[in-house]
Amino acid sequence: MPDDSDPIAPLTADEYALVKALRPAMAALTRTLDANLQPMGLTHAEYVALMFLSEAPDRALRLGDLAELCQQSASHMGRTVQRLQGEGLVVREQCSEDARSFRAVLTAAGLARLEQAWPLHIAGVRHRLFDQLEGVDVGKLAAAFERIAAAG
Repeated sequence: MPDDSDPIAPLTADEYALVKALRPAMAALTRTLDANLQPMGLTHAEYVALMFLSEAPDRALRLGDLAELCQQSASHMGRTVQRLQGEGLVVREQCSEDARSFRAVLTAAGLARLEQAWPLHIAGVRHRLFDQLEGVDVGKLAAAFERIAAAG
């Protein structure tokens, strides 16, 4: 049994199992969500970008802020926004408060696509994630992940 005072105590079997399972689980979840959104012509990353834009004031965010929310690099976010702009789902415009920055603005077509994709996304999340968490306190799990993200 690890000594709680030892900062480098070995992992328990359950802790080790969780560490080993985390990356494959996230990869499987992402693959499923991408596949579910394919009929809507969206990747999961694009869906998430549209979701954050829909929740933002004026449905607009600076590209750097959107990249941070979506956990993407600035260059990857630029490509994501370019694809979404090509489909008329967002427009990219210069920020009025900082001429060096650009922001993405959700269009009416983008909001409509997001609303159409929402049921597919929810079905995928429910099937691939929540159906597998039977007996798990989802609120506590969410709080733990929020703490992990905040410490990062």
